Amino acid sequence: MNGFSRTAALLSAMLLGALLPGARAGVWLVGWLVPTMLFLVFLETRLGRSSLTPRHLALLAANLAVGLAAWGVARLVSGPEVAQAAFFCGIAPTAIAAPVIISFLGGDVAFVVGSFLLTNLAVAGLLPLLLPFVLGRPTPEAFAQVTGSVALVVFAPFVAAWLLRALHPPAAAWPARWRNVSFGLWNISIFLITASASHFIREQTTAPGTLIWQLAGASLAVCALNFALGRVLGGGGHAREASQALGQKNTTFTLYLALAHAGPLVALGPTFYVIWHNLWNSWQLHRAGRAAKAKADAGR
Repeated sequence: MNGFSRTAALLSAMLLGALLPGARAGVWLVGWLVPTMLFLVFLETRLGRSSLTPRHLALLAANLAVGLAAWGVARLVSGPEVAQAAFFCGIAPTAIAAPVIISFLGGDVAFVVGSFLLTNLAVAGLLPLLLPFVLGRPTPEAFAQVTGSVALVVFAPFVAAWLLRALHPPAAAWPARWRNVSFGLWNISIFLITASASHFIREQTTAPGTLIWQLAGASLAVCALNFALGRVLGGGGHAREASQALGQKNTTFTLYLALAHAGPLVALGPTFYVIWHNLWNSWQLHRAGRAAKAKADAGR
């Protein structure tokens, strides 16, 4: 599957999801599709002592700083709902699918996997301390919920991939042959998540239109800042990878926490973020496809 086909498939998945909100009934499948994709990423990626670099620490610091800064700025210019939504957008760690996207773009997958592990573990550990401060009330049940989510989504596929590679080393070559299968699973996930977001937005009939636009604008601003700041922090060697690691967010994680602790209105923030970062992903895939085609034509 070439870059144009991937872009078309991604945009089609988002469009169908927006038009078919009833498909949200199958969103439970995402809980299986995402760990499966991550299992394939872990299967071909070897992490060692050199996997974490000072740039990863800089990305983690930026991840935390953007979340808190977005909350603070939004509180000054808008209400508490927009501030909390901006926080949940900014504080979200690197997305599970970010290494998958980088693999499609031909980048350094191990770098993004390192960011994924570091940010998800650090944010998961810090959120139980940050949520009471941001929400203005204690959230004692958050620690168990966050820990359980990370264990199921991150550690289970990591351990499974490590065991399979140890017992059957040729398995490390499987993901390269199944690249289109992995992309198909990702598209199904995007379709289901977008359908759920579409249903969610349609149900918010009592929310003022101005407030919904503010939530959408705040999430777009945080998204643009993350991708741009990541590119700067990545420098010349890992600009694309750092941009993806900081910009593509595990919004499913913070969407769940926003729904559980702040309510459905605040959860619209990370819901809109899903749309913004996937629109950017579709453009990146399109641009990479055009570059690959131009290179192939020049070589003829």
